Amino acid sequence: MNATAVSPVVPVDFWTSIFRGWRGRCPRCGTGSLFGSFLKMQSNCPSCGLALEPFRADDAPAYFTIFAVGHVVIPMVLAFEKYGDTPPLWLHALLWLPLSVILALLLLPRIKGAVIALLWTQSADVPKPTASGSAPLL
Repeated sequence: MNATAVSPVVPVDFWTSIFRGWRGRCPRCGTGSLFGSFLKMQSNCPSCGLALEPFRADDAPAYFTIFAVGHVVIPMVLAFEKYGDTPPLWLHALLWLPLSVILALLLLPRIKGAVIALLWTQSADVPKPTASGSAPLL
């Protein structure tokens, strides 16, 4: 038997795979890492060999991150403006810009992992290019 043979993996339910993706782990086995660096996806899971390249998250994680950060920061900005006796703009910039950047950097890889796991659970891989080099129209 080959030493690199992959053992069969038990089926995974929807929420378990999403949680594994949120943690940056393979949605199928939960042990291999999804990312080789901060946001660069690995082509295959190092543990179970799942091909991760067909599951492209594209811009969805960025949109969801902006949505989440906006819903956290904007109410705090409005409350600070209302109860803070009209603070100067430099104070707003000093508070909210770093908070927004830190939240975005913390959430973006987690949301990207969850989106990749969602794509995997729904078997939404990208069609392979044809011999002419373009993807077939669906």
